[in-house]
Amino acid sequence: MPRISRQRASRGSQKWLQILVNDYPEIFARELAKLGLSTDQQIKWLSPLKDDEYAEYRDRAFVERLGVNPSTPLTVFWPKGGPVWDALAKTRREELVLVEAKAHIGEIVSSGTRASGASLAQICASLKVTQQFLGAASPADWSVHFYQYTNRLAHLYWLREVNRLPAYMVFLYFINDPDMDGPTTREEWEGAIRLLQSFLGLRRHKLSAYVLDVFVDVTELEQARKSQVTERDAHGT
Repeated sequence: MPRISRQRASRGSQKWLQILVNDYPEIFARELAKLGLSTDQQIKWLSPLKDDEYAEYRDRAFVERLGVNPSTPLTVFWPKGGPVWDALAKTRREELVLVEAKAHIGEIVSSGTRASGASLAQICASLKVTQQFLGAASPADWSVHFYQYTNRLAHLYWLREVNRLPAYMVFLYFINDPDMDGPTTREEWEGAIRLLQSFLGLRRHKLSAYVLDVFVDVTELEQARKSQVTERDAHGT
């Protein structure tokens, strides 16, 4: 199913991402502006939107949701059943933003692909060409180790290098999620990220400028929600 409708999440990265996208998009835009991506702080979110059943997209549906027409179709690069994107967006300058969100360190240690046969062969070939293009200084098998991270990089490669589309891959890390016992500081996340990148041999690579690590403290989201409620109560609405 290329479009996957969701319920309003009650915990974890899915919960905070839904809140961030639908209620406080300016916070994410501010963090992107710090990294030099969206200096005008204009982000058009495409998913997960409240009025779209918080749907998430994969395969051809995610390409259509971005509103692009790649010269090399996704099916040439990746089989059906590809990544389900946590969030998709565009900037005013038509830059494509793909988001993968995490709330605790255990989430980055993903299992390998479950594909088999021709699908597995296609995945391995695309991961290999991405690995070689990036100049990864590690023989790690990308179909096995940190697969969720590596297949996202592969899709960035397909968008930006194969199709010359202005795409960015954003890894969004939430801080201070009490329900998930997640990291309480940015430094904790950065230590885990360095370990992952070192294992994959990816401390610096040809797409580094388009892979962005964004950190959002859920305490700020909670404070914004409380302020909104207080203001609403003050006005009797």
